[in-house]
Amino acid sequence: MTSQKTILRALSGETLPTPPIWMMRQAGRYLPEYRATRAQAGDFLSLCYNSELATEVTLQPIRRYGFDASILFADILLVPQALGADLRFETGEGPRLSTITTRAELDALKPADDIHDHLSPVYETVNRLSKALPDEATLIGFAGAPWTVATYMIGGKGTPDQAPAHALKAENLPVFEGVLERITEATIAYLNKQIEAGAEVIKIFDSWAGSLKGDDFDKYSLAPMRKIVDGVKAAHPNTPIIAFPRGAGERYKGAHAAIGADCIAFDDAVSAEWVAQNVQPDGCVQGNLASSHMVTGGETLVSETRRIVDVLSNGPHIFNLGHGITPDADPENVQLMIDTVRA
Repeated sequence: MTSQKTILRALSGETLPTPPIWMMRQAGRYLPEYRATRAQAGDFLSLCYNSELATEVTLQPIRRYGFDASILFADILLVPQALGADLRFETGEGPRLSTITTRAELDALKPADDIHDHLSPVYETVNRLSKALPDEATLIGFAGAPWTVATYMIGGKGTPDQAPAHALKAENLPVFEGVLERITEATIAYLNKQIEAGAEVIKIFDSWAGSLKGDDFDKYSLAPMRKIVDGVKAAHPNTPIIAFPRGAGERYKGAHAAIGADCIAFDDAVSAEWVAQNVQPDGCVQGNLASSHMVTGGETLVSETRRIVDVLSNGPHIFNLGHGITPDADPENVQLMIDTVRA
């Protein structure tokens, strides 16, 4: 029965005696079985588009740890690739994309509803997972938020301060806003297809939200995510949505209402105590153990995990990291975290 899935219960606003737990990037390079499957695929993008192998790596952390949720294995940059951007991943350097900085380049992108043939392997992965996951595990689909995806499309790669996107916003606002609008429209279509394929929850990652300040945060982080939530909820009103405006700081307060999300994920730059007072009263929250504890382990991991669970125990809470687990993490520390949460 889906009503017994702990993630869905927390997302509906229920306070549970033990918070459900999953982990961003739980299918990743810290696991030897992931590294073996990725080697079999040949490269990262080939793994994303191979439904059989993408299903396998998504299931690996469920088999090893019994997490309460499984998140689709894909990448936020598959959407710009589906829109027509060139995308490749260079070993040790991360993604490289063709840049969109002019009206001609924006106009050359495909319409939002032309993405589905390219992304059909992703939908097939979701469908396979919906059948392969254990009954108690919740299947999470996801996409990047428009601002974060735009920073890569405009800059051509990850940039420490998102300077190219900020520069385009200052120099050519119509093109900048056009890029965000195209991503927003495509993301609504993409997420709705994920739900049709079997995703039970959606997560929207705005990993670079924190570099937007003042009104720009409202206009280019919160508002596009709100538009996505509205577009998904119009088609799938009962599908819960988690939004993660990473780096929002005090702007996490009020984010449930501003975005329309069922749950707000928060990073480890804000304290669980502050979130319990300022964010959790508005609904479910998700977070926020620092991912560095997955490297260092020990008693500090245990005490920090217990503190977060305790502080957020008076409202709906999904335990997670403050950001994705890193490749240098020790798989044994992940088990220690889970055992501590469930003790």
